[in-house]
This record gives sequence, structure tokens and C-alpha cells, in this order.
Amino acid sequence: MTKKEALRRLLQPKSVAVFGGNSAVAVVRQCKKIGFDGDIWAVSPSRKEMGGIPCVASIAELPGIPDASFVAAPPQASLQIIAELSALGAPGAVCFAAGFAEAGSEGEALQKQLREAAGEMAIIGPNCHGFVNYLDGVALWPDEHGGVRTKRGVALITQSGNIALNLTMQQRSLDFAYVISIGNNSTLALGDYIEMLLEDERVAAIGLHIEGLRDIAGFSRAAIAALQKGVPLVALKTGRSTLGAEITMSHTGSLAGSDRLYSALFERVGVARCDTVPQFLETLKFMSLVGPLRDNTLGSMSCSGGEASLVADCADRLNVSMPALSASSTAQLRELLSPKVHVANPLDYHLYIWGNYEQLNACFAKFLRNGFACTVLVLDYPPGEGADQSNWEITEKALIDAVQSTGQCAVIVASLPETLPANVRARLKAAGTAPMQGIEDCVFAIRAAAGVGMAQARVAEIEPVMSVSAGSGEPTSLDEAASKAALAEYGIRVPGAWLCSAEGTVDAANRLGYPVVLKAVSDQLAHKSEAGAVAVGLQNADAVRQATDRMAKQFDRFLVEEMVQPTVAELIVGVSRDSSFGLTLLIGTGGTLVELVRDTKSLLLPVQRHEIADALDGLMAGALINGYRGAAAGDREAVLDAIEAIAAFALQHSDTLLELDVNPLLVTPQAAVAVDAFIRRLE
Repeated sequence: MTKKEALRRLLQPKSVAVFGGNSAVAVVRQCKKIGFDGDIWAVSPSRKEMGGIPCVASIAELPGIPDASFVAAPPQASLQIIAELSALGAPGAVCFAAGFAEAGSEGEALQKQLREAAGEMAIIGPNCHGFVNYLDGVALWPDEHGGVRTKRGVALITQSGNIALNLTMQQRSLDFAYVISIGNNSTLALGDYIEMLLEDERVAAIGLHIEGLRDIAGFSRAAIAALQKGVPLVALKTGRSTLGAEITMSHTGSLAGSDRLYSALFERVGVARCDTVPQFLETLKFMSLVGPLRDNTLGSMSCSGGEASLVADCADRLNVSMPALSASSTAQLRELLSPKVHVANPLDYHLYIWGNYEQLNACFAKFLRNGFACTVLVLDYPPGEGADQSNWEITEKALIDAVQSTGQCAVIVASLPETLPANVRARLKAAGTAPMQGIEDCVFAIRAAAGVGMAQARVAEIEPVMSVSAGSGEPTSLDEAASKAALAEYGIRVPGAWLCSAEGTVDAANRLGYPVVLKAVSDQLAHKSEAGAVAVGLQNADAVRQATDRMAKQFDRFLVEEMVQPTVAELIVGVSRDSSFGLTLLIGTGGTLVELVRDTKSLLLPVQRHEIADALDGLMAGALINGYRGAAAGDREAVLDAIEAIAAFALQHSDTLLELDVNPLLVTPQAAVAVDAFIRRLE
């Protein structure tokens, strides 16, 4: 049995066995409550029944092999139960107990024993809450939850049981197909869950609460499969601080934190990343009811200038495009609406047509024909069962009919979550219109849907992230001369130079021609400027001699280089090793102020040229290279060539490279030259 098949049988069981005490009893009750129509078996050597189910004393007495088991026993007892289930050929189980890897070294050892006991079984947990399958009516879940049975919805996978529990109680009209609390992920990686859920056509989107990923490469493959399948992935990644950072000598290591790498991963494989729980819920709702969008063009309609401004401000803040209306649409709307109405996108159609279905429908249809990827209608409803919502119902019907007649995409959004009552949300969903709660979260969701849609369109060119572990050996640093020589073999241009002692610097400078740069050389010298170990723009022999005398008090080897000029921009290009991601590439605005400016972009390996180009264009230095305000442009193709060569060097030495810095990579109108470099590797 494959791991995917074992997990499918666990999540869609025909028979369930429960083990343990009160938590197991709660699972029996929850299975009955949700309408599970399969067999429920209870195992306990001390109890006669659990939730009305007669108990057998041992696994050997079970009437068959359970598809799914809920094991709510202490850690050692759980190991024994799972080992017996594995020997029986059971496909999977939920291990509820805590005290495993989250509890330190002893718990780590227990979790290793759990993996060995499980064999080929699919184990959810340990240290988890279990799962609820709202599609088929299964609740291996020892607690209350807020979801209801559905025919189609969002699968939610969380690493926190309490977050899973809390999210089931949302009041956002979000239908959950599955809620799975995965805990410590002892035998399954997040990618395993995604790949199994992609085979269930009833899953409209997948939401992920992520604390950390064990298998980055596997996750990237699963995310690409989701793009191919057309199932959006939405992530809420917690823990934004740099985790497990190792001491590094390079700028790159201090600039590329784990959270930046997660963002790079999500961007690469088309996962919509959210920052807050409301964003997460609204984005999942939008993805499940509307789906991905072709681009991020947004139209907005409201009967208030204040609401129009709120939408415009949110769109600007989130870099969502609000194109102008076409000339014909503008003319038609001016004719329909009062002369006092300023026709634009966002459109404030005022109250002149409020309550008039024909005029509202005509207005909405004319606006929608501008062909925005999505249009929002801002509509806040009066609360309470006795409130007169008739004019609001007229407005929503006018929009729904306009959507049907034009074939365009539109949603209704309330400026506040609480001003879209439950009865209205249900009515809108039944009519095929997404009920969005909160303007900013709605605009965020539209941007996220556009990102996923554009990733789906280019999925054929997206590569999974590489999986590389460092080999063995002692860390060794190469000095600048050796680092440049190694990079030059990969086609990276370096300045003409002489490596010499203090006595030879003047002669070397005379041979090269002035001006020159003088640098001290040492394999322990990563940052020369801070150490006073570099002098630039030396115009004659006296200047070289004076600089040499000053540096010779600390250093005995020197590099005399031709001075690269004129300079259009300075870049940093680096490679560092992360404990989770392996080798990663960083591109940024470089020079001595690199850590102060922090204008950088992280990319994952292997990397394609268009990804490098997109990252470069997003930097301040990228604007300079492209000829900022009429200034001379740099050789952009040479820059891309150099960065590709550095990435190729990293891939070729992926088992030994620890970190690499080229800072700066000087960009001139005709070239890109690595004027300083540092490599640390395993020997």
C-alpha cells in the first residue's frame, strides 16, 4: 500500500477504532454527532463501553482491520498500540498523545520509535488534535468544532490543534471539507497531505497553517502539482523571526533569514501567503467560491465616496491595479447617472439610483463590461432580524443579474465583517456570489487570487526546489584572490590584478596602470572596509606606497587591481546555506551600505534567468542599471550572465559550499565585474 493510499483510507474510513480514555469516548460521540455511517470499534482492557460502543479488550479481538484508528493513550502505550496495528496491516492512525519531539531529546527518541513502530502506516501526529472530514462525516476529533457537513469546500491543514479548532468556529461562511491537525508530522510531510487531497475533486482550495517545513523540496513538488491541478494553496506562516541562524562571516548570511526564504518559496510555487487570520479566511473563501484570477485588475462600485476612497487606498497599499474606465463606458455611465456623479474607477454612484433595480442593474452591467479581473460592490447591511433589507436585496439582485448578463466576475464586500449578516451571506452564496467581509482583506484576497492565477498560467516553467545536504569536512575560507580565481573559471569577470608582497605593490601598480585599488589578502578577512584593508582610486606610486605601509602593519599579502570605472550600480550577489532550505541565492543593492539599505531579494535554487531578471528589476540598483532618470544604463545582460554563473557555481559545489559573497559586483555600461569575493566551503 502506498503512503497516499494509506492516508486516503485514514481520512475517508469505512471503519474506525478508538483506544484510550475520555478523549477516545469524545471521538465516538463526535463520529456519531457528525453522522459517520461506518463501523466504530472500541478497544480498552478496563472499560466495558465507550460512548455506547461495547469494548473489546485487545486489538486481536477486533472484528476486522480498521481503516482509521484514534489512539489516545500515554506515549509508551501509544507506541505499543501502533506497533500492533501496523502488524495487523492497518493503514493509518491518529496519535493524540503529546510528549514526543516537542518535548526535547527524550521526546525525539520516542518519536523515532513511533516511526519505527508505524512501519508503512500513515500517522497523523503525535501531539495533534486529529481530523474532521466534513464531506464524508468522520470526526476523529476529541473536542467540539464549529464546522458542518458539506459537499465541497476548503481543506485546512494546521500544525496547531488549537488554531484548527478556532478556525472551525469562524463566522465567515467558509465551508470546510477537511480540517486536519497534523502536530509533529512524525511519518508524513505536509506535501503528502497536499498530494492526497488533490485527488479529491470535492476540495476547492487548501489552507495551510505552517510553523516550519521539514521537506522543502517535497513541499515545492506538491505545490506545483496543485498549480497543475488548479487547486489554490493559501498559507498562514507563523514565526517570522530568523530561526536557527548560524554564525556567518558573509553579508549574505545576515541578510537572508528563514522567513524571507519562506516568502521566496511561496512566491516561486504559487502559494498565496497571508499575514493575519482574517486575511487567511477571506482569501480561502475567495479562492473556493471565485477561484484564481488572470491578473490583479480591480473595479470598485459603491454609493459612497468614503467607501470608494477606502478601496482605492487599499488597492494602492497592496499594489492592486485599478485601471481607468473605457471612454465608451464613461460616456454611458455619465448618461445614466446624475451629472453630479463623477464617473471613474472606483465609482461612487451616489444614492440617486438607490432602490431602483433597473438603473442599478444597468449601471453595474456597464461598469462590469470594462473587463476587470474582479469587481467589488461595497454593501454594508443593517443587522437584526427585524431590519428592512429590501433596498439592499434590490442592489444585490441587480449585481447578480449584471454578472450573469456580462459573464464578468464580481463580489459583494462589507466594510466590516459584522455588517454582512449570516442570512445575507447564505443568500449570496446560494446565488453564486462570494460574500466578502472587510474591504482590506477582500482586496488582499483578490491580489492573492491573481498571484495564484498567474502562477497557474506559467506552471510549465516552474521548477521544484533542490534538496541538498552539506557533506562532511572542516569549514575553510578562501581568500579573495583564490575566491575570484574559482569564480573566474565559471566565466565571471574579475579585474586585472597582481598578487604580491608589500615590496611588490608599487611595481604591480605601475604594470597595471593607474588608478588602482590596493587590498590586503587573508582568508580571515571577509569585510575589508571595516578593517581598513582596502584603498581605492590610488593615482600614483606614492599613494600606493603610503597605503601599503599602513596595511603592512597587519598584513603581508596584497592584491593590486585595476580600478573598474565608470560604475553605474553596485550589487551584492551571494549564496548561503540554510538548515531547512539548503543553498539559497541573494541579490541586492550592494557596496559598503548593504546591510543598512537591505534592498535584497532571496531566490531558491535552481534558479531561472527570468527569475533573476524579475528580482533585479525590483531592486533600487535595478533602476540604476536600467538608466535611472536618463543616466547611462548598465550592461543588464552581463549582470544576468554573472548571476547565472554564480548560481551554476553553487549548484556544482552544492555539497561543499557553505557561503559565497560577491560584493560588490560592479556594473558598468559594458560589463559586470566581481571586484570582491569571498567563499567558505568544506574541505
